Formats: sequence, C-alpha cells, structure tokens
Amino acid sequence: MAQVPQRFFDALAVRTWCGLSLRALGHAREEIDAINVYPVADGDTGTNLYLTVESAVAAVEAVFAAHEVDGEPRGGSAAPRGGAGGPSLADAVGAMAHGALIGARGNSGTILAQLLRGMAQVLSVRSDTDHTGGQGLQRALRHAAASARQAVAHPVEGTVLTVASAAADAADAAGGDCAEVARAAYEGARAALAATPGQLAALERAGVVDAGGHGLVTVLAALVETFTGRAPGPVAAPHARVERAVEGQCAAEEGDGNGPAFEVIYLLEAEDAAVARLRQRLDALGDSLVVVGGDGLWNVHVHVDDAGAAVEAGVEAGRPYRIRITHFGHGDAHTTTERPPRERAQRAVVAVVPGEGLAALYTEAGATTLLARPGEPPASGELVQAVRRAHAREVVLLPNDAELRHTAAAAAEQARTEGIRVALIPTRSAVQGIAALAVHESERRFDEDVVAMTSAAGATRHAEITVAERQSWTTAGICQAGDVLGLIDGDVAVIGADVSRVAATVLDRMLSAGGELVTLVLGDEAPESVADHLEARVRDAYLAVDTVVYRGGRQGALLLVGVE
Repeated sequence: MAQVPQRFFDALAVRTWCGLSLRALGHAREEIDAINVYPVADGDTGTNLYLTVESAVAAVEAVFAAHEVDGEPRGGSAAPRGGAGGPSLADAVGAMAHGALIGARGNSGTILAQLLRGMAQVLSVRSDTDHTGGQGLQRALRHAAASARQAVAHPVEGTVLTVASAAADAADAAGGDCAEVARAAYEGARAALAATPGQLAALERAGVVDAGGHGLVTVLAALVETFTGRAPGPVAAPHARVERAVEGQCAAEEGDGNGPAFEVIYLLEAEDAAVARLRQRLDALGDSLVVVGGDGLWNVHVHVDDAGAAVEAGVEAGRPYRIRITHFGHGDAHTTTERPPRERAQRAVVAVVPGEGLAALYTEAGATTLLARPGEPPASGELVQAVRRAHAREVVLLPNDAELRHTAAAAAEQARTEGIRVALIPTRSAVQGIAALAVHESERRFDEDVVAMTSAAGATRHAEITVAERQSWTTAGICQAGDVLGLIDGDVAVIGADVSRVAATVLDRMLSAGGELVTLVLGDEAPESVADHLEARVRDAYLAVDTVVYRGGRQGALLLVGVE
C-alpha cells in the first residue's frame, strides 16, 4: 500500500518516518542479524536497531497522545503539521531522539541514537513555520553524521559511520525538496554500503556488507517513503554468503579470544565534565566505546574484559542505571539462568513483573520473568527474547499491565512466526498474574490450561495504591501532587493523604462484592505498618477471607491489591 507523502519535515513526518522505519527494520531484522560480523559477531545488530527505533516510536506516539483529548487534537483543530493542533516539530524530534537514547541497544543502536539526536539538534530550532524543507534536511543529515562520528572513541571506516557520512555528502550535493534530498541520501548511503567489504577486512573475509550500515540504509529508505509515498525497494546489499556460512564465520571470530569478553551498556545521569573523564577511563579499559547523549543524560556502550570496572567508572561519573552486561555468546549477564535443556520444554509461562521481589516469586513458581522497572516498560523485542529464553514449544504470556496489551500481542505474533505456540492472557496487574500462575498445570492440554488461567485472572479484581506526581483530573475528582491515590481496576476510586486509610477504603470497596483471598504486594516505599493494618482489618471484618502478603521490591506502586 502506498504511503501518503509528506511535503515538509514536520511533526507528522517525524511520526510517519519512525513508524515506517520500525516496520522496515522488522522485515530486515533477521537478514541484518545474519550478516553481523563487526565489531563483534554476536548476530544481534538488526534486533538492536529494531529495539532502538521501537523506543523512539513509543516516545513520539506519547507526545502525539499528550496533544489529544477524546481523540481530537487540543484546541479542536486537526492541524496536519503540528502547530496549535498538535505537537511541534521540536517536540516530535526531541521525543524521537530521547526515546532512541534511552532505548538504544548495542553498538549500532547507540550510534543510531546519536544520529537521530544530531538531526534533532538541527530540526528543533524554532521557526515561524514549524517545518523545514530540503535545505533543513540537508543540514540535519550533515550534523547527524558529524555528531555520531564524534561520539565514537575510535571511528572505523567501512561501518555505519562511513554510510552516514556518504548519505550526508550525497544530500549536500542534491537540490530541491525533502523528497529529492532523502532520495539522494538513500542512494549515497546504499552505494557506500556496497563498498564496505573493501574497507574492512572482517567484512571482506565473511563476504558481507556492514550490518549497522545496512540498518541505516533501511532507515533512510523509510525516509524516502515518508516524502515520496513509496519505498525505494529492498536494500539490495551485496553479500556473497549469508546463511550458514556467515554463522560459521561468526563462530570463528567469537572463539578467537582476541576481543573483550563483555559488552557493558548503561544510561548515565552526569555532567559534561564528568563524562569527558569517563570517556578517557573507559577508552583505557576496552574498545568499541560509544558515548552518546547530552543535557545530563547519556547512553554509554563499551566492550571490556572487566565489566565491574566499567560500571564503577560510571558510578564515579554520576548515576548509572538500566545496566546491561552481556558476556559475548552467553546471553545477558543480568538474566542468567540455568542453561536451557537441549530439547525444548513442552510448556512455559512468561511474565512481565514490576519489581525484583515479584520476579523472585514468579521464578520460584516456575515462570520465566522479564523485569519492568518503573517508567521503563519493555519493548516487544524484549518480550520475544523472553519467550525464546523460556525454550518451550508452548508459552503462556502474562503482560501484567493493561498498557502492554498491544506490545505483548505483537511479541506473541512474532513468536508464532518462529514456530512457538503462544497464548496471551490479558492480565492487567501482577496480582492477576499470580492468580493465573497459581492454577497453571503443565500436564493439562494447552487450551484447557489457558482457559483455567484466564478464568482465574479474570476473577481477580486488582487495585493499587500510589502517589500522584502532579495535579490532574481523575474519576474521583481533582488530585494534587503528593496525594495518595487508590485505583480499582485501573480507575482512581479514592483520593486521600494517608496510605493506610486509602488502602483500607479501597479494600473495603473491593470486598463489598465478596471474596475469599486478599493478595497484598508491598513496594519498597510502602509504610511498614500498612500490611499489618490491612491484615487485621480483613481478620476482624471479613470472616473466612484469607490474606497473603508478598514483598514486591521497587515496583512503582506503594501497594498492589488483589481480591479473588
């Protein structure tokens, strides 16, 4: 289906480009993964690029959603290019760059995040028209290529950096509108990609082009489609042998023992001066160093033998978080589990959980877990990876969050294309997931097990006690920042000042419809006395109702409540 072309680079064009890029990378992901031989042959460049862009898409969509009320743009205008009726170009490109930064994965994903940030720095300059044409796109592509090169400690030709520079050069030589500039950038990048095997020995030995460069050409193809309405066709990048021959090359390069053992990635809150010192220290520890970002937030990527020292350097520079340490060829060091059996298990449960305490509880019950930290929902690619990690023929997927419904559905669909039978149970809270997991029996027929788990989850009402971050309208009235909120089945039902009183009111309302078991999951910031207070209330006022209490850890909400 042809895409409706955008004439200018405005907020809607940013949204369109991000969506088309994600779709294109979804189609190209496996091919890009297959030709990944540099800097480390770990076969995940396509997946990392997809996850990076997926995070950018989520951020852009959130900006557009914030400008809508009841499905109509604020102000009652359906303005096609930002302005009064929607987000500005600066809002959209800023969200795109920030989303890519916080979601960047791997070497190429981190560089792509800096490319998008470089474009945003040019495109976010305010103007009366709130859009830009061909010349603005030229400047954005040039600044993107330069800023990405500066972010890499030791730039290497024959990589995505070379492809980005070629795209910028070709765009500079072009004239005309955004469509002509985008097409020139794409063609320049495509020609540079074809030449990468002659610039990098690892690519020439494997007979492939650079995987990161292939990903960038794919993203630029989506840019062409944004402004012309039609994709320029598949990236016909020459690679002599991709399938098993490349896997053999990858295995040989992984096993030669010459490179560092770990990939370390983390987000870092730090000042510019501290980051400058961090670059020097990490450069001495390893290679493939890329530090991108600015304005106090950075994404740090490096390959090292001493992962602890790389993290310690981040601690000295500022506050590192979302730390991911991967031992090349051995998976994520933060999700290390027993090595999966040679034969797939028949059935597994995969669950998204909001805190470390619940992760331990779910794991003890036999589930494969994916930790979702507050404000950091997992992407669909991460859910697919968790399904793969479960190593089973049949998988029951518990998203445990209403906001993850579409993400989980996309992950389930992807897993099905890989031959895994996946059933998605739309659990809206971790307490519903606990109820579903309690009746799970792997010996039953798959359909029967899914029905039983779905029934148990559906019979569990859920609530949470949290603190309002800002003044806002709710279904229970206006709340102020700092108010304690009690949400029942996703809607604000109680507003108060005391955690125990709000929790007790919520529990009374839930039990007024009956119940046999109350499940309480305490967050780290919940008052120590609240569980005792609620247990006593249930014991004194509701005969034959049992209570079970779990520690959820850092889960975002002060308290999760389930009644079944």
